[in-house]
Amino acid sequence: MNEKEVAELRRRFRQDRSGISHVRGCYVNQNGEIISQFDQSLGVMTQEENEKILGLLKKTLSGTLGKNLLDITFETQQVVSGAEHKLLMDLRGSQLQDEEAVQAFFHKVIGAVELETNYLVLLVHDAYDVPYKAKDGEELEDSSSEVYSYILCSICPIKETKPALSYSVQENQFHNLSPDWVVAQPEMGFLFPAFDDRSTNLYNALYYSKDVQDVHEALIDVLFHTPAPMPAETQKATFASVLSDTLGEECSYEVVQAVHDQLCGLMEDHKESHEPQPLVIGKREVRQALSANGVSQEHMDAFEGKYDEAFGADAQLSPRNLVDPKRVELKTADVTIKVNPDRSDLVQTRVLNGVKYILVRVEEGVELNGVPVQIQE
Repeated sequence: MNEKEVAELRRRFRQDRSGISHVRGCYVNQNGEIISQFDQSLGVMTQEENEKILGLLKKTLSGTLGKNLLDITFETQQVVSGAEHKLLMDLRGSQLQDEEAVQAFFHKVIGAVELETNYLVLLVHDAYDVPYKAKDGEELEDSSSEVYSYILCSICPIKETKPALSYSVQENQFHNLSPDWVVAQPEMGFLFPAFDDRSTNLYNALYYSKDVQDVHEALIDVLFHTPAPMPAETQKATFASVLSDTLGEECSYEVVQAVHDQLCGLMEDHKESHEPQPLVIGKREVRQALSANGVSQEHMDAFEGKYDEAFGADAQLSPRNLVDPKRVELKTADVTIKVNPDRSDLVQTRVLNGVKYILVRVEEGVELNGVPVQIQE
Protein backbone atom coordinates (compact mmCIF):
# COMPACT_ATOMS: atom_id res chain seq x y z
CA MET A 1 0.00 0.00 0.00
CA ASN A 2 1.12 3.55 -0.60
CA GLU A 3 0.48 6.74 1.35
CA LYS A 4 -2.49 7.81 -0.77
CA GLU A 5 -4.24 4.46 -0.26
CA VAL A 6 -3.66 4.58 3.49
CA ALA A 7 -4.95 8.17 3.60
CA GLU A 8 -8.05 7.17 1.61
CA LEU A 9 -8.92 4.52 4.19
CA ARG A 10 -8.18 6.85 7.10
CA ARG A 11 -10.84 9.21 5.77
CA ARG A 12 -13.37 6.41 6.30
CA PHE A 13 -13.06 6.72 10.07
CA ARG A 14 -15.51 9.58 10.41
CA GLN A 15 -19.09 9.34 11.55
CA ASP A 16 -20.47 10.60 8.26
CA ARG A 17 -18.33 8.23 6.15
CA SER A 18 -17.80 5.09 8.19
CA GLY A 19 -19.61 1.87 7.32
CA ILE A 20 -18.69 0.33 10.68
CA SER A 21 -21.91 -0.63 12.46
CA HIS A 22 -20.52 -2.29 15.59
CA VAL A 23 -17.27 -3.01 17.41
CA ARG A 24 -16.33 -6.32 18.97
CA GLY A 25 -13.72 -6.56 21.65
CA CYS A 26 -12.42 -7.96 24.87
CA TYR A 27 -10.89 -6.45 27.99
CA VAL A 28 -7.76 -8.32 29.09
CA ASN A 29 -5.78 -7.97 32.32
CA GLN A 30 -1.99 -8.00 32.44
CA ASN A 31 -2.05 -11.72 33.30
CA GLY A 32 -3.68 -12.49 29.95
CA GLU A 33 -7.12 -13.21 31.40
CA ILE A 34 -10.29 -12.01 29.65
CA ILE A 35 -12.25 -9.85 32.11
CA SER A 36 -15.13 -9.08 29.76
CA GLN A 37 -16.21 -9.17 26.13
CA PHE A 38 -18.52 -6.88 24.19
CA ASP A 39 -20.25 -6.46 20.84
CA GLN A 40 -21.45 -2.87 20.86
CA SER A 41 -23.38 -1.01 18.21
CA LEU A 42 -21.97 2.37 17.31
CA GLY A 43 -25.55 3.50 16.78
CA VAL A 44 -26.31 3.44 20.53
CA MET A 45 -23.22 5.47 21.44
CA THR A 46 -23.18 9.23 21.83
CA GLN A 47 -21.53 11.24 19.08
CA GLU A 48 -18.50 11.90 21.29
CA GLU A 49 -18.11 8.20 22.14
CA ASN A 50 -18.50 7.29 18.48
CA GLU A 51 -15.80 9.75 17.44
CA LYS A 52 -13.39 8.48 20.10
CA ILE A 53 -13.83 4.84 19.02
CA LEU A 54 -13.29 5.75 15.38
CA GLY A 55 -10.29 7.86 16.39
CA LEU A 56 -8.64 4.88 18.12
CA LEU A 57 -9.22 2.68 15.09
CA LYS A 58 -7.95 5.37 12.71
CA LYS A 59 -4.72 5.58 14.70
CA THR A 60 -3.96 2.02 13.60
CA LEU A 61 -3.45 3.44 10.09
CA SER A 62 -1.06 6.19 11.19
CA GLY A 63 2.68 6.68 11.11
CA THR A 64 5.24 6.10 8.39
CA LEU A 65 5.12 3.31 5.84
CA GLY A 66 8.07 1.02 6.38
CA LYS A 67 8.43 2.14 10.01
CA ASN A 68 5.09 2.08 11.83
CA LEU A 69 3.13 0.53 8.97
CA LEU A 70 4.64 -2.72 7.71
CA ASP A 71 3.65 -4.74 4.68
CA ILE A 72 2.92 -8.38 5.51
CA THR A 73 2.95 -10.86 2.61
CA PHE A 74 1.39 -14.33 2.70
CA GLU A 75 2.88 -17.21 0.74
CA THR A 76 0.61 -18.67 -1.95
CA GLN A 77 0.22 -21.89 0.02
CA GLN A 78 -0.94 -19.94 3.05
CA VAL A 79 -3.67 -18.27 1.02
CA VAL A 80 -4.74 -21.65 -0.37
CA SER A 81 -4.76 -23.68 2.86
CA GLY A 82 -3.05 -21.80 5.71
CA ALA A 83 -4.86 -21.78 9.08
CA GLU A 84 -3.87 -18.17 9.85
CA HIS A 85 -5.16 -16.84 6.54
CA LYS A 86 -8.36 -18.89 6.82
CA LEU A 87 -9.12 -17.43 10.25
CA LEU A 88 -8.78 -13.87 8.94
CA MET A 89 -10.96 -14.73 5.94
CA ASP A 90 -13.61 -16.26 8.24
CA LEU A 91 -13.70 -13.09 10.34
CA ARG A 92 -13.98 -10.93 7.23
CA GLY A 93 -16.49 -13.15 5.43
CA SER A 94 -18.83 -13.38 8.42
CA GLN A 95 -18.49 -9.67 9.23
CA LEU A 96 -17.38 -10.78 12.73
CA GLN A 97 -20.52 -12.87 13.26
CA ASP A 98 -18.65 -16.22 13.30
CA GLU A 99 -18.42 -16.66 17.06
CA GLU A 100 -15.96 -19.54 16.90
CA ALA A 101 -13.61 -17.53 14.68
CA VAL A 102 -13.87 -14.44 16.92
CA GLN A 103 -13.05 -16.43 20.07
CA ALA A 104 -10.16 -18.21 18.34
CA PHE A 105 -8.82 -14.85 17.21
CA PHE A 106 -9.03 -13.29 20.68
CA HIS A 107 -7.16 -16.20 22.25
CA LYS A 108 -4.46 -16.10 19.57
CA VAL A 109 -3.88 -12.41 20.22
CA ILE A 110 -3.88 -12.76 24.01
CA GLY A 111 -1.36 -15.60 23.81
CA ALA A 112 1.09 -13.42 21.89
CA VAL A 113 0.65 -9.93 23.40
CA GLU A 114 2.92 -8.93 26.26
CA LEU A 115 1.97 -5.61 27.84
CA GLU A 116 2.64 -4.47 31.39
CA THR A 117 -0.90 -3.19 31.78
CA ASN A 118 -4.48 -4.18 31.03
CA TYR A 119 -5.56 -3.71 27.42
CA LEU A 120 -8.45 -3.79 24.96
CA VAL A 121 -8.59 -5.79 21.74
CA LEU A 122 -10.90 -3.96 19.32
CA LEU A 123 -12.10 -5.63 16.12
CA VAL A 124 -14.29 -4.08 13.40
CA HIS A 125 -15.49 -4.84 9.88
CA ASP A 126 -16.20 -2.32 7.14
CA ALA A 127 -17.36 -2.52 3.53
CA TYR A 128 -16.08 0.39 1.45
CA ASP A 129 -17.80 1.13 -1.84
CA VAL A 130 -14.65 2.34 -3.58
CA PRO A 131 -15.44 5.31 -5.85
CA TYR A 132 -14.08 5.15 -9.36
CA LYS A 133 -11.29 7.61 -10.14
CA ALA A 134 -11.09 9.35 -13.49
CA LYS A 135 -7.76 9.79 -15.28
CA ASP A 136 -7.37 13.26 -13.75
CA GLY A 137 -7.63 11.71 -10.28
CA GLU A 138 -11.08 13.07 -9.52
CA GLU A 139 -13.37 10.71 -7.63
CA LEU A 140 -16.73 9.97 -9.22
CA GLU A 141 -19.02 9.40 -6.24
CA ASP A 142 -21.83 7.85 -8.30
CA SER A 143 -19.53 5.31 -9.89
CA SER A 144 -17.98 2.40 -7.97
CA SER A 145 -15.08 0.18 -8.97
CA GLU A 146 -15.63 -2.50 -6.27
CA VAL A 147 -16.65 -3.04 -2.66
CA TYR A 148 -13.58 -3.42 -0.47
CA SER A 149 -14.47 -5.58 2.54
CA TYR A 150 -11.92 -5.56 5.37
CA ILE A 151 -11.33 -6.05 9.07
CA LEU A 152 -9.23 -3.85 11.31
CA CYS A 153 -7.86 -4.72 14.74
CA SER A 154 -6.50 -2.28 17.35
CA ILE A 155 -4.79 -3.34 20.58
CA CYS A 156 -5.01 -0.49 23.09
CA PRO A 157 -3.42 -0.33 26.56
CA ILE A 158 -5.57 0.75 29.50
CA LYS A 159 -3.64 3.41 31.43
CA GLU A 160 -4.23 5.00 34.82
CA THR A 161 -4.63 8.77 34.97
CA LYS A 162 -2.85 10.84 37.62
CA PRO A 163 -4.63 12.39 40.62
CA ALA A 164 -5.49 16.01 39.93
CA LEU A 165 -7.13 19.06 41.42
CA SER A 166 -10.32 20.22 39.70
CA TYR A 167 -12.33 23.42 40.05
CA SER A 168 -16.13 23.37 39.78
CA VAL A 169 -17.58 26.66 38.52
CA GLN A 170 -21.11 25.72 39.61
CA GLU A 171 -20.06 24.94 43.19
CA ASN A 172 -17.27 27.53 43.28
CA GLN A 173 -15.08 24.91 44.96
CA PHE A 174 -12.00 22.82 44.37
CA HIS A 175 -12.32 19.03 44.29
CA ASN A 176 -9.80 16.23 44.10
CA LEU A 177 -10.08 14.01 41.02
CA SER A 178 -9.25 10.39 41.82
CA PRO A 179 -7.16 8.30 39.41
CA ASP A 180 -9.17 6.57 36.71
CA TRP A 181 -8.52 4.09 33.90
CA VAL A 182 -8.69 5.27 30.28
CA VAL A 183 -8.14 3.68 26.87
CA ALA A 184 -4.83 4.82 25.37
CA GLN A 185 -3.76 4.99 21.73
CA PRO A 186 -3.16 1.56 20.13
CA GLU A 187 0.23 -0.08 20.55
CA MET A 188 -0.29 -2.45 17.62
CA GLY A 189 -2.89 -3.64 15.16
CA PHE A 190 -3.49 -4.57 11.54
CA LEU A 191 -5.65 -4.20 8.44
CA PHE A 192 -6.67 -7.22 6.36
CA PRO A 193 -6.72 -7.59 3.42
CA ALA A 194 -4.47 -4.90 2.01
CA PHE A 195 -5.87 -2.08 -0.15
CA ASP A 196 -3.35 -2.22 -3.01
CA ASP A 197 -4.02 -0.22 -6.18
CA ARG A 198 -7.29 0.76 -4.46
CA SER A 199 -8.40 -2.86 -4.64
CA THR A 200 -8.53 -5.99 -2.46
CA ASN A 201 -5.24 -7.88 -2.11
CA LEU A 202 -5.80 -11.12 -0.19
CA TYR A 203 -2.08 -11.89 -0.29
CA ASN A 204 -1.16 -8.96 1.95
CA ALA A 205 -2.00 -7.26 5.23
CA LEU A 206 -0.87 -3.95 6.70
CA TYR A 207 0.54 -4.25 10.23
CA TYR A 208 0.84 -1.34 12.68
CA SER A 209 3.33 -0.90 15.51
CA LYS A 210 3.53 2.30 17.53
CA ASP A 211 7.08 1.45 18.59
CA VAL A 212 9.42 1.36 15.58
CA GLN A 213 12.06 -0.44 17.64
CA ASP A 214 9.80 -3.29 18.75
CA VAL A 215 7.28 -4.62 16.23
CA HIS A 216 6.05 -7.39 18.59
CA GLU A 217 7.31 -10.33 16.56
CA ALA A 218 5.31 -12.88 18.55
CA LEU A 219 2.04 -11.25 17.46
CA ILE A 220 3.11 -11.17 13.80
CA ASP A 221 4.03 -14.84 13.99
CA VAL A 222 0.75 -15.97 15.57
CA LEU A 223 -1.46 -13.86 13.27
CA PHE A 224 0.34 -14.30 9.96
CA HIS A 225 2.91 -17.07 10.53
CA THR A 226 5.50 -15.16 8.56
CA PRO A 227 8.86 -13.67 9.59
CA ALA A 228 8.51 -10.21 11.11
CA PRO A 229 9.99 -7.35 9.06
CA MET A 230 13.16 -5.97 10.59
CA PRO A 231 12.28 -2.92 12.75
CA ALA A 232 13.28 0.43 11.26
CA GLU A 233 15.73 1.26 14.05
CA THR A 234 17.36 -2.16 13.66
CA GLN A 235 17.67 -1.60 9.91
CA LYS A 236 19.47 1.69 10.55
CA ALA A 237 21.87 0.20 13.09
CA THR A 238 22.52 -2.83 10.88
CA PHE A 239 23.19 -0.68 7.83
CA ALA A 240 25.68 1.43 9.80
CA SER A 241 27.38 -1.73 11.02
CA VAL A 242 27.61 -3.15 7.48
CA LEU A 243 29.31 0.02 6.24
CA SER A 244 31.72 0.14 9.16
CA ASP A 245 32.62 -3.57 9.10
CA THR A 246 33.26 -3.78 5.35
CA LEU A 247 34.87 -0.46 4.42
CA GLY A 248 37.57 -0.52 7.08
CA GLU A 249 40.02 2.37 6.75
CA GLU A 250 38.02 3.70 3.77
CA CYS A 251 34.98 4.37 6.01
CA SER A 252 35.81 8.07 6.14
CA TYR A 253 33.61 11.05 6.97
CA GLU A 254 33.50 11.97 3.28
CA VAL A 255 32.38 8.48 2.19
CA VAL A 256 29.68 8.12 4.83
CA GLN A 257 28.44 11.64 4.07
CA ALA A 258 28.33 10.78 0.37
CA VAL A 259 26.13 7.75 1.08
CA HIS A 260 23.87 9.95 3.22
CA ASP A 261 23.63 12.57 0.47
CA GLN A 262 22.94 9.94 -2.20
CA LEU A 263 20.02 8.43 -0.29
CA CYS A 264 18.63 11.85 0.70
CA GLY A 265 18.82 12.95 -2.92
CA LEU A 266 16.83 9.91 -4.01
CA MET A 267 14.19 10.71 -1.39
CA GLU A 268 13.95 14.31 -2.55
CA ASP A 269 13.63 13.29 -6.21
CA HIS A 270 10.94 10.78 -5.29
CA LYS A 271 9.03 13.43 -3.36
CA GLU A 272 9.15 15.88 -6.26
CA SER A 273 8.01 13.22 -8.73
CA HIS A 274 4.77 12.62 -6.75
CA GLU A 275 5.20 8.90 -7.39
CA PRO A 276 2.58 7.18 -5.18
CA GLN A 277 4.54 3.98 -4.59
CA PRO A 278 6.96 4.09 -1.62
CA LEU A 279 10.62 4.52 -2.51
CA VAL A 280 12.89 1.51 -1.94
CA ILE A 281 16.58 1.12 -2.64
CA GLY A 282 19.06 -1.74 -2.74
CA LYS A 283 22.80 -2.22 -2.52
CA ARG A 284 23.23 -0.88 -6.08
CA GLU A 285 22.37 2.68 -5.05
CA VAL A 286 24.79 2.54 -2.12
CA ARG A 287 27.51 1.07 -4.30
CA GLN A 288 27.17 4.01 -6.69
CA ALA A 289 27.98 6.43 -3.88
CA LEU A 290 30.89 4.27 -2.71
CA SER A 291 32.33 4.01 -6.21
CA ALA A 292 31.99 7.75 -6.85
CA ASN A 293 34.05 8.44 -3.73
CA GLY A 294 36.95 6.14 -4.58
CA VAL A 295 36.15 3.12 -2.43
CA SER A 296 38.14 0.10 -3.61
CA GLN A 297 36.58 -2.81 -5.49
CA GLU A 298 37.54 -5.14 -2.65
CA HIS A 299 35.65 -3.13 -0.06
CA MET A 300 32.61 -2.64 -2.32
CA ASP A 301 32.41 -6.40 -2.90
CA ALA A 302 32.69 -6.95 0.85
CA PHE A 303 29.86 -4.46 1.41
CA GLU A 304 27.57 -6.27 -1.03
CA GLY A 305 28.26 -9.64 0.58
CA LYS A 306 27.59 -8.31 4.08
CA TYR A 307 24.46 -6.49 2.87
CA ASP A 308 23.03 -9.74 1.49
CA GLU A 309 23.91 -11.54 4.71
CA ALA A 310 22.28 -8.90 6.92
CA PHE A 311 19.14 -8.05 4.91
CA GLY A 312 18.76 -10.88 2.41
CA ALA A 313 19.87 -11.25 -1.19
CA ASP A 314 18.66 -8.34 -3.31
CA ALA A 315 16.71 -6.88 -0.38
CA GLN A 316 14.92 -3.61 -1.06
CA LEU A 317 14.80 -1.17 1.85
CA SER A 318 13.21 2.18 2.54
CA PRO A 319 15.97 4.82 2.63
CA ARG A 320 13.98 6.55 5.39
CA ASN A 321 14.96 3.64 7.63
CA LEU A 322 18.66 4.00 6.85
CA VAL A 323 19.34 7.75 7.04
CA ASP A 324 17.64 10.80 8.51
CA PRO A 325 17.41 13.57 5.88
CA LYS A 326 16.82 16.15 8.62
CA ARG A 327 19.81 15.29 10.76
CA VAL A 328 23.60 14.99 10.51
CA GLU A 329 25.35 14.20 13.77
CA LEU A 330 29.00 13.55 14.58
CA LYS A 331 29.84 11.95 17.92
CA THR A 332 32.97 11.25 19.88
CA ALA A 333 33.28 9.97 23.43
CA ASP A 334 33.06 13.53 24.76
CA VAL A 335 31.58 15.70 22.02
CA THR A 336 28.42 15.67 19.87
CA ILE A 337 28.15 17.98 16.85
CA LYS A 338 24.79 18.47 15.09
CA VAL A 339 24.94 19.91 11.60
CA ASN A 340 22.26 21.31 9.31
CA PRO A 341 22.02 18.60 6.60
CA ASP A 342 22.17 21.29 3.91
CA ARG A 343 25.48 22.59 5.30
CA SER A 344 27.45 19.41 5.87
CA ASP A 345 30.10 21.02 3.67
CA LEU A 346 31.10 23.12 6.72
CA VAL A 347 32.60 20.03 8.36
CA GLN A 348 35.96 18.51 7.47
CA THR A 349 38.32 16.01 9.07
CA ARG A 350 42.08 16.58 9.40
CA VAL A 351 45.15 14.98 10.94
CA LEU A 352 47.49 17.71 12.20
CA ASN A 353 50.82 16.73 13.71
CA GLY A 354 49.52 13.19 14.19
CA VAL A 355 46.36 14.34 16.02
CA LYS A 356 42.88 13.77 14.55
CA TYR A 357 40.56 16.79 14.37
CA ILE A 358 37.03 17.58 13.27
CA LEU A 359 37.02 21.07 11.75
CA VAL A 360 33.85 23.16 11.55
CA ARG A 361 34.07 26.28 9.42
CA VAL A 362 32.47 29.21 11.25
CA GLU A 363 30.78 32.03 9.36
CA GLU A 364 28.92 34.05 12.01
CA GLY A 365 26.70 33.83 15.09
CA VAL A 366 28.76 31.58 17.40
CA GLU A 367 27.23 31.07 20.86
CA LEU A 368 28.35 29.21 23.96
CA ASN A 369 25.51 28.33 26.35
CA GLY A 370 23.46 31.07 24.74
CA VAL A 371 26.19 33.70 25.02
CA PRO A 372 27.60 35.17 21.76
CA VAL A 373 31.35 34.62 21.62
CA GLN A 374 34.14 35.92 19.43
CA ILE A 375 36.79 33.70 17.83
CA GLN A 376 40.19 35.42 17.91
CA GLU A 377 43.02 34.86 15.45
